[in-house]
Amino acid sequence: MTAISLKQIRKSYGSLQVIHDVDIDIASGEFLVLVGPSGCGKSTLLRMIAGLEDISGGTLDIGGRVMNDLPPAERDIAMVFQDYALYPHMSVHENMAFGLKMRGADTAAIEKRVSHAADVLKIEPFLDRRPAQLSGGQRQRVAMGRAIVREPAAFLFDEPLSNLDAALRVEMRLEIAKLHKRMKATTVYVTHDQVEAMTLADRIVVMNGGVVEQIGPPLDLYHRPASLFVARFIGSPTMNTFPAEVLSPSGAIAVLGKTIALNRSGHAALPEGEIALGIRPEDFTRCTAEEAWFSGELVVAERLGSQTYGYVEVGHSRMLSVEFPRDTNIAVGETIHVKGHMARVHLFSRGTGRRLD
Repeated sequence: MTAISLKQIRKSYGSLQVIHDVDIDIASGEFLVLVGPSGCGKSTLLRMIAGLEDISGGTLDIGGRVMNDLPPAERDIAMVFQDYALYPHMSVHENMAFGLKMRGADTAAIEKRVSHAADVLKIEPFLDRRPAQLSGGQRQRVAMGRAIVREPAAFLFDEPLSNLDAALRVEMRLEIAKLHKRMKATTVYVTHDQVEAMTLADRIVVMNGGVVEQIGPPLDLYHRPASLFVARFIGSPTMNTFPAEVLSPSGAIAVLGKTIALNRSGHAALPEGEIALGIRPEDFTRCTAEEAWFSGELVVAERLGSQTYGYVEVGHSRMLSVEFPRDTNIAVGETIHVKGHMARVHLFSRGTGRRLD
């Protein structure tokens, strides 16, 4: 197993800097997920680790060796791409064995590794087929098998499930999780899908505009987002956020014209002026109109079987998402009154977007 360290990593295209002084230490055997919206720099960062993009500044260390100027072939990593990148004229067996043949491995060793990977990924029946004869999920297994046979120091995944339908994504997500548990290899995984990030990662790196917003275990990011960006990105439906004004440093704030007295015992005094209040859909409960933090008309109800979400128009062009018990009897058009769980309110600076407590 191999640790990976990124110190002050930068990437520029001419005068345009797209990765800004990124510091990440990835422990040996860790499953780290890079997540963020399109264009945030996560794939560029992964390609820099792989050696497919030059590093403009900083230091990349893999297994105790500085890799900045080494070509991909000398980094002892294997990469799985979004588009599978299989050779269409070769069989599954030939695709998986090709890299080993190019490295001069002997036939017996190649057969042993290909057979083992095919068994692990349950693709033994397809070894004589060509990629065009396989489903999307089977092709992705072949791409993973081609990486496994190399027995690399680390695996890199670049949005490997994006081309699959919803059911196959769930299936392949489980396969990747089981594979990592079995092999315990250092893994860096890029995705824009926060469900993949939350379910696969030991730690998540949330990126925004080439900058690391927050690094931590999935539930830490969910329960204590370090910024408004993370709060809005992690969670589905996203966290409700509203502009607010501090009326008292001890916890009285005004939101959409209503005063809410927060219990700030044990917390630092709030700064004067404008802040942002955040609260997740599951942290609301229904209440009377007098107790309500928010009241409005239910405009959409999503009944998903295990969960029910309602979207409430609370004025000022603001929509509030609320999670209800799954069998709640709610009807579009009725007036909904809700209050938030006092201990689960999130407060952020309006200026910097950073968490206040």
